[in-house]
Amino acid sequence: MNTVLAAEAGGGTARNLTITLFLVFVAVTLAITIWASRQTKTATDFYAGGRSFSGFQNGMAIGGDYMSAASFLGIAGIIALYGYDGFLYSIGFLVAWLVALLLVAELLRNSGRYTMADVLAFRMRQRPVRTAAAVSTITVSIFYLLAQMVGAGALVALLLGIKPGTTFLGMDADTAKVATIIMVGALMIIYVTVGGMKGTTYVQIVKAFLLMTGALVMTVLVLAKYNFNLSALLGDAAATSGKGNAFLEPGLRYGVEVAGNSTQTFYNKMDLLSLGIALVLGTAGLPHILIRFYTVPTAKAARKSVLWAIGIIGTFYLLTLALGFGAAALVGGKEIVAQDKAGNTAAPQLAEELGRSFLGGDLGGATLLAIIAAVAFATILAVVAGLTLASSSSLAHDFYANVIKKGQTSERQEVRVARISALVIGAVSIALSIYAQSLNVAFLVALAFAVAASGNLPAILYSLFWKRFNTSGAVWAIYGGLVSAVFLVFFSPVVSGAPTSMFPDHDWQWFPLSNPGLLSIPFGFLCGWIGTLISKEHDEDKYAELEVRALTGAGAH
Repeated sequence: MNTVLAAEAGGGTARNLTITLFLVFVAVTLAITIWASRQTKTATDFYAGGRSFSGFQNGMAIGGDYMSAASFLGIAGIIALYGYDGFLYSIGFLVAWLVALLLVAELLRNSGRYTMADVLAFRMRQRPVRTAAAVSTITVSIFYLLAQMVGAGALVALLLGIKPGTTFLGMDADTAKVATIIMVGALMIIYVTVGGMKGTTYVQIVKAFLLMTGALVMTVLVLAKYNFNLSALLGDAAATSGKGNAFLEPGLRYGVEVAGNSTQTFYNKMDLLSLGIALVLGTAGLPHILIRFYTVPTAKAARKSVLWAIGIIGTFYLLTLALGFGAAALVGGKEIVAQDKAGNTAAPQLAEELGRSFLGGDLGGATLLAIIAAVAFATILAVVAGLTLASSSSLAHDFYANVIKKGQTSERQEVRVARISALVIGAVSIALSIYAQSLNVAFLVALAFAVAASGNLPAILYSLFWKRFNTSGAVWAIYGGLVSAVFLVFFSPVVSGAPTSMFPDHDWQWFPLSNPGLLSIPFGFLCGWIGTLISKEHDEDKYAELEVRALTGAGAH
């Protein structure tokens, strides 16, 4: 009886402590946002933070933007449930930065102004290209936003001790998750509409520091538990997983060999290849990452910020190994799945277990869980703010100012439209997130990467490096890649036909791969090539001007 009371007291303390820490973080970040709003006087301030951030500050902010709920919750969860195969996400997300550094960062900073479309439309007809870029930016951002919102819902259910069949404040588990998604959506709208890029950047810097600290502390505690013996940790993780040595080898989730079914085995291996291509090529096409390069004053600072980001992100992804295998060893796959089917709560559950071991009893577990959960909340809020800013900027700057108003609008009107757009995009994301709660957040982000690599990347690379490229090619590349990726996802097991689908009770899937990148990325490049060749439009002078700007920064804003 006393044990039960102690557990309940620990749970109540966890709730109170977490809610307190969460409210403190929200209060601090809102204060930063309000302060930033007073510094936000022009469109450059709103969209690009006045181009006032150093390479290190922007590197931290990129890290904050990139290390999302998918990184912290999703990757730890996939490693905890599938071992070796989960680490593929960490490798893919990190290697992708080399593509961004070598091909995109400096050239984009020199030749653009506020959005991805500034580069694409530089030597093209403005209206069709900017419209296509705005559609693509919003689609990619919404896929990414879904992941963050789903992570938030899963996290709160754990914090409040809500499992299927239990209630909190009269709400069952599903209602509480929906309420959380709505609350996170409302906060992100406030961050963007009030603080713009300055407020969002400072929130991301604070969050990157908190996340790195939290992950580092947990990693040290996991290793200390095993006397810094990695072999013992991996052995324990394999034993507890119930899958034995297969847990430490490839093929548990991706590239699975199905005995007697060579067709399914082939599809499984292709799915692994498709995921890898999407992860490595996706970063260089992500709108919310690309606009970060505009917040620094020079191309040198843009390069420096990517190098800092690679260092920060690389260190963090090494830590996810300890978090994932630590969760498998100390919490166990059954416990993780009982709390959240997709494994999104593995890291916070590990924090609770470590707290019990090192701080003593349920109260210790509740304390560490509260701290790590508040860090995860910070992660989600910072990333959703960056995503909402990217998509609302594109709607206002590309679509409203340059397509609808044909450039005849004031900066003040443009910023006002950006704020209204943030509200609309936030509402759409909230509505869609409610249906995506059964999916792992790292997996959802991989879909966003596939869409970005299919539509945005071909247009960006052709625009920067192909002299013959024209308006028709840009529009064909963006829409071709975008439509093919979304179309294939809609008819894949992600949406229907499987127990973990968005609509598990329906079945209209015929495309066998979960990630469309293998087909949609080459298709995007092919569409851009065909679209270019069927049009006679050709402006070598404009390309020469873009090339000079991209390489030297001459004429860049």
